[in-house]
Amino acid sequence: MLCAMLLMSETAAGLDKVSDLQQRFDKETHAGAKVKELDKLTDAQFEAARRASAAGDYITVGFIMEKYRDNVRDCLELLKKQEPDADRHPGSYRQLELQTRRGIREVEDTMLTAPPELRPPLEIVHKDILDMDDELIRLLFPKRTPDPRKVPPVPEEKP
Repeated sequence: MLCAMLLMSETAAGLDKVSDLQQRFDKETHAGAKVKELDKLTDAQFEAARRASAAGDYITVGFIMEKYRDNVRDCLELLKKQEPDADRHPGSYRQLELQTRRGIREVEDTMLTAPPELRPPLEIVHKDILDMDDELIRLLFPKRTPDPRKVPPVPEEKP
């Protein structure tokens, strides 16, 4: 009983830290600074998600992962608006791309332990983060990364 109460108080403290960092993230208006705030926020979010997962609270885990996805999307949209040429200003784009890779791994790990009935929302979050990661790669390497939808099919060899 004491261990359960201790775990719940740690989870609550972790969520308070996430809430404080989320407020700082939401107030930031400069794209580069927002990406840096996302790094700090993400550490707290993933730690809170791990604690909630250990407690079996996958509803909270799903909520945290959805909020993480939304935060990444906010950063990406602000970057594209304020620094539209990723080739000339790659720093924040690269930092965000590394962040999405980390998020992909975290969501995949969570999906492995989540009960089957709670996996579909996590799969949606996973797909969204993968799509944003693909977009970041295309923005960072526009001349080197063909759009998979525009790649012509490979002709079959005739005998």
